[in-house]
Amino acid sequence: MKVLMFGWEFPPFISGGLGTASYGISKGLVNNHIDLTFVMPTRRGLSFDSEINILAADEVHTIERYNKIIKVLKKYDTKSISKSFTIAPYFTKEDFIEYFNTHHDVVKINKIFQTQKGLLKFTGNYGKNLMDEVYRYGIIGEIIGFGDDFDIIHAHDWLTFYAGVAAKRSSGKPLVAHVHATEFDRSGENVNQNVYDIERYGMENADKIIAVSYFTKNIIVNRYGIDPEKVEVVHNAVDKNRRLDAYGVKKNVNEKLVLFLGRITMQKGPDYFLEAAYRVYKKNKNVRFVMAGSGDMLPRMITRMASLRMLDRFHFTGFLKGIDVERMYALSDLYVMPSVSEPFGIAPFEALLYDVPIIISKQSGVAEVLKNAIKVDFWDVNKMADMILMLIENDKIAREVSEKCKDDMANIGWDNAGHKIINVYESLLNN
Repeated sequence: MKVLMFGWEFPPFISGGLGTASYGISKGLVNNHIDLTFVMPTRRGLSFDSEINILAADEVHTIERYNKIIKVLKKYDTKSISKSFTIAPYFTKEDFIEYFNTHHDVVKINKIFQTQKGLLKFTGNYGKNLMDEVYRYGIIGEIIGFGDDFDIIHAHDWLTFYAGVAAKRSSGKPLVAHVHATEFDRSGENVNQNVYDIERYGMENADKIIAVSYFTKNIIVNRYGIDPEKVEVVHNAVDKNRRLDAYGVKKNVNEKLVLFLGRITMQKGPDYFLEAAYRVYKKNKNVRFVMAGSGDMLPRMITRMASLRMLDRFHFTGFLKGIDVERMYALSDLYVMPSVSEPFGIAPFEALLYDVPIIISKQSGVAEVLKNAIKVDFWDVNKMADMILMLIENDKIAREVSEKCKDDMANIGWDNAGHKIINVYESLLNN
């Protein structure tokens, strides 16, 4: 089976869980004998993977591909070609530009052709031009969909939904929309209407939707009006090939370290972690707190920490990646994920690989699979503080929590997730 997959992140260029999950899913699929082409906005120097064919959108020669498509179409009676195909039988670059300016109001193609070869510009970042890149990515999806050989299309999150739907439209192949997070997770009730509209557009046009948890499925059904029969749940997983002693890290036996690691945004609940940390600090001075990550709430968190006079006990590391993340887990005695709305949450899995006990929000997808984790409501900072104190002051309980949670992970892996996703593919192809 050949799969055309659209993503926005791929290691080592990641900003959060989306890139980690995209890589894990990709590996899980190829380990289950799927022929996978992974499309991303730009390669950024990423070399060819022997198992996963990486295709960068800014390397797709749109004019050259377009002309090849036209040569194929000339062999057929154009009147018999399905009207669902939006590529019109024009031959020149000027006609091509005119066509897309007419049919894609949100994009001015004449402003984004960078060379005579027809390359479109992408950064793959999340800056002020993000929406423009999302629209351009849709154009690349349509071109690739028309010209390449594959059986099914798989698109990760709203950033790629235009591309996925466009590829479906030009190819006639079924589309799977993979929802890792929704706008309600990221923004609460103050949703970005443009993002919400793209999410709904992708879900409505997909043949199947994969949600990373039942928590997310409920949002898809209740907030986007999607038929629950259309939504399948496939939980995320983690790469288990890690060891506590891999980085030569030794924990400080004289004090405990409690870790928050994630984006410092409303969704992740950093303010609740900070308030719980202060309550712990008032009762136990033999503990340090680390907030690792970056985000729009970081300045507010630093100001609040200073007002609580925790300068010597609370530390901000900024954004961490690669080996620095691994070392941070290895140094920690407890990991806390107080997310306000967490579709899944891979970080607790990662912490457990280093024998770190965890406290997770009840408002998270990972709570569905980690039955033995300690769970609290994100807003209940007093309960969160009590649980932190219990685990840092009682090593036996901490070890038991870690061991039981690792038992919960026994059958969780990307290969298993890949197998479940293939079942979704086959249900579409068989129908």
